[in-house]
Amino acid sequence: MAITLSPLPYADTALEPTISATTLQTHHGKHHQTYVDRTNTAVEGTDLAGKPLEDIVAAAIAQGNKGLFNNSAQTWNHGFYWHSLSAEAQTPEGDLAAAIDTSFGSLAGLLTELAAQGAAHFASGWVWLVAKDGKLSVEQTHDAASYADLSGNPLLVIDLWEHAYYLDHKNLRPAYLKAVTEKHLNWGFAAENFARGTLWTYPA
Repeated sequence: MAITLSPLPYADTALEPTISATTLQTHHGKHHQTYVDRTNTAVEGTDLAGKPLEDIVAAAIAQGNKGLFNNSAQTWNHGFYWHSLSAEAQTPEGDLAAAIDTSFGSLAGLLTELAAQGAAHFASGWVWLVAKDGKLSVEQTHDAASYADLSGNPLLVIDLWEHAYYLDHKNLRPAYLKAVTEKHLNWGFAAENFARGTLWTYPA
């Protein structure tokens, strides 16, 4: 079965005004779709055809196939990003909330760190909330770099590529980060990833 474009888990208007329907339609329907299409084209007729996306990413890394990696990893990153966002503001609870307090002092401390690292990140990439052995950290990756470059299991990610925010916030990435971290992080999704302790799987 070919890799498919994972559907948005909310309406394309659900994140407005932080992320407009126009941005989501372009980002999801064009950018993400292109990564999906290029991944499928690259593996067609090979032993990777029909494999889970995570297997394709792993093979691209093992083979040093940069083109396949860029497209397959970006396919995964975007699927994870859509699920990292929520239409409604949420608050962490339970074990995840306790881990946030232990690692960052408070939720406010974590949000400050996410926004600061995201704003300071040079050029394109991603800022992640990561868990390892119950301890949380904020980490950055560049360009298409994905979960394989993290020190632990990703819980959430925020896209730092300009196409994620430029139509709505122009060059003001900090404004986008402030709005996303305060209003649209999916803490339920993060809690599921924290409790499971293993990598989220891209929908088949």
